[in-house]
Amino acid sequence: MKTIQEVVESTIRKTPFIEEALNEKLINVSSLARIILPEVSTILKKDVKVGAVMMAINRLSPASELRIRKNIKKLALDLGDVIVRSDLCDFTFKNTPSLLKEIAKILAKSAENSDYFLTVSQGIFETNIVTSKNLRPYVEGIFEQESLTHSMLELASITIKLPQANLEQSGIYYFILKQLAWADIPLQEIISTTNEMTIVVKEEDINQTFSILMDMKLS
Repeated sequence: MKTIQEVVESTIRKTPFIEEALNEKLINVSSLARIILPEVSTILKKDVKVGAVMMAINRLSPASELRIRKNIKKLALDLGDVIVRSDLCDFTFKNTPSLLKEIAKILAKSAENSDYFLTVSQGIFETNIVTSKNLRPYVEGIFEQESLTHSMLELASITIKLPQANLEQSGIYYFILKQLAWADIPLQEIISTTNEMTIVVKEEDINQTFSILMDMKLS
């Protein structure tokens, strides 16, 4: 049979943001206990007092996510160059047999000029293309017969060079994206390679995004 401590731990650790906020003492324990009390009582199938839930919360030991946070912060300090690009466009097309041929054409076009920016991410059902505005006419022409499901203009991107150790450390992407989520910055696209991560946001959010990433490197 589960104990109050076990149920409280599993309930809180379903939400990493709450767990981290507790660790930073940003959450009122009494209020949190009252919020999760009904769920704890339901799981245990008995009435549980608020005081017992509060005691269980106060006894929480740092979870694995919190124990590795120092290592993640060390990696953040080793982030390499940060490259900002503006005037980007985003296109999403349904995957079709002809789409790969069209992608080859736009890749060939982008190779003609170093000022062109282009990334292609192919999923199971759709393909996403992020490109600089100067390639937009070619994208619209080459993919004219394809099924466009979404497009967005006025975007910007930040590319982060990740340290080699990111391959061995869990949580590095979570640590970066959490900062942006807490700042309420909606991400339009995330593009990654082995040692690079590109975040695409609206141009109006690029300055705040850049500031947050710089703060991570300096903190």
